[in-house]
Amino acid sequence: MAELGLSVTEAARRAQIIGATIGVLADLGYRRTTFAKIKERAGLSSTRLISYHFTNKAGLMQAVLSAVVETKHEFLTERTGGGLDPADRPGYLRAHIETSVAFLRAYPECVRALTELAANADDADGWVMTKVLVDDLRVHGLARQLGQGQSEGVFGEFTPAVMAMAIAQAIDGVAAAYAADPSLDLEQYGRELADTFVKATAP
Repeated sequence: MAELGLSVTEAARRAQIIGATIGVLADLGYRRTTFAKIKERAGLSSTRLISYHFTNKAGLMQAVLSAVVETKHEFLTERTGGGLDPADRPGYLRAHIETSVAFLRAYPECVRALTELAANADDADGWVMTKVLVDDLRVHGLARQLGQGQSEGVFGEFTPAVMAMAIAQAIDGVAAAYAADPSLDLEQYGRELADTFVKATAP
């Protein structure tokens, strides 16, 4: 938060509000997520504290999306020991899939909040870049990695956008199955799903 010029207290309050917003999004859905509900969840004295830090709904949703993306990135770094080589395209693909599946259990509120943001990206009061960034997180970023891997000869012939969408939808399928049955072995699901797509993309 140093780059924002915030004091320690202000940074903590901002993080508190973002965390509460993620919780409300996950529990109540996007349309019922209001400053009043966030105030209650965060234990704030007034909604003016939210407006002070984020001005409006768009600013708050931007911060929430950024926080979720950063949380997932940190989760990937932790799971790979910080040693994932970006040039290792198959390794990146495996890590992306296994991490996305494991993320379902580790951060269920973040997953539900991201789903709500994606489903309501057309909200006139929301952040206009939501759809662009969510699509990049789910599909386009991976499609670029797949395309780069093809140019390097480590992946076979396929349409990167189609393969990336297939991977995203497969992960969505795991999310739906896990929501219906929380006893599912997500580690096994992630491993086998990664095995499937690593084989499908091989030269």
